[in-house]
Amino acid sequence: MKKKLNFIDLFSGAGGLSEGFIRQGFNAIAHVEIDKAACNTLLTRTAYHYLNSRNEKEDYLNYLRREISRDELYSLLPETLMNSVINKPIGSETNQGIFEQIDKLKGEKDIDLIVGGPPCQAYSLIGRAADKNGMKEDDRNHLYVQYGEYLKKYQPKLFVFENVLGLLSAKSKTGEKYIDKMLKLFRKIGYETEFKTLNANDFGVLQKRKRVILIGRRGKKIDFYPEFLKKETTITVNEIFKGLPKLKAGKGEFYITPYTKETSEYLQSSKVQNGIDFTTQHIARPHNEQDKEIYRIAINKWDKKKERLNYNDLPNRLKTHKNRKSFTDRFKVVADELSSCHTVVAHIAKDGHYYIHPDIKQNRSITPREAARLQSFPDDYFFEGVSDKPSRTAAFKQIGNAVPPLLAEEIAIEIKKII
Repeated sequence: MKKKLNFIDLFSGAGGLSEGFIRQGFNAIAHVEIDKAACNTLLTRTAYHYLNSRNEKEDYLNYLRREISRDELYSLLPETLMNSVINKPIGSETNQGIFEQIDKLKGEKDIDLIVGGPPCQAYSLIGRAADKNGMKEDDRNHLYVQYGEYLKKYQPKLFVFENVLGLLSAKSKTGEKYIDKMLKLFRKIGYETEFKTLNANDFGVLQKRKRVILIGRRGKKIDFYPEFLKKETTITVNEIFKGLPKLKAGKGEFYITPYTKETSEYLQSSKVQNGIDFTTQHIARPHNEQDKEIYRIAINKWDKKKERLNYNDLPNRLKTHKNRKSFTDRFKVVADELSSCHTVVAHIAKDGHYYIHPDIKQNRSITPREAARLQSFPDDYFFEGVSDKPSRTAAFKQIGNAVPPLLAEEIAIEIKKII
């Protein structure tokens, strides 16, 4: 039997990157994440993988059915797995403690791979535009240096570093591009690093989501970056809504939502539907009458003319935002007849105006489950809150920040070949 390849996930978020690697047989030694809600999600998913590996998946489903509590679910995990999710910020003051915890978890095992990408706000074009200093003084700009400390400590064969397109143009106070600073640092540590921009839509994700994926390899060998094959598809975004009951604004359930009879080959092949007869977190935001009127205008404009709503074209009585020059497309329909949706981002946690459901009769923004499907998360993936009470806002934030599991799995396939 082949030995499992071991990895550490830094800045883990809700675990989309890990999910893809675990599907390809990699073993997660540790996840390190600052956000408590995301850590709870990681623990819940760890419980899923552990119980599923022991043919005890029913215990996990009992949690989704609310037949056992979250504490009871976690009590089924070995202590090592409970300790494998490390809820700490990565930095010079905390790294030593994190190293000690990871060392206990890994024992004599080697770390074959490190994955993860620091928070993207400091590199994002939107973040830089909104900040008077262009995010040049944001401490998160330098988290790649901390990433380097983990490369020094564990000397993995490879690493995968994911971030937004803005990384390629973001500059430090001295005017040097951060991408160039990263490549220099990683080379100094002993890694040649290559990168490309990958679009999740090319890997079966029904979303336009371009990300910079850096792959570093220990040693001096170059030209090792995989040649990813794009997946040609005729699938449309409508697939993500199949099997989910229709909802009005403010309706739905955090827990059991039985499927309708509708399904599709895509939902099966993408592992979105994976053998159970219900899902969770299909719960819609409530909306006021003004927003619902704007949603109807936006949907009608798309349905009849295939045109996006410009905020300035609304009747004056519906225009309450003072900013009329930027973000004029702040109300946007998820066009279900296209092959990809616009990018799902963490702002969806604040309002749903940028992700309006295409069905005018439902007249609402999309639910966390619909957003998770756009990110290719399976329907049994549960996004936790800080407490044991679920939070729609926390779920949206984690989903918007995540790496799509389908994209992650394709990367994992190629990384396995290189190793």
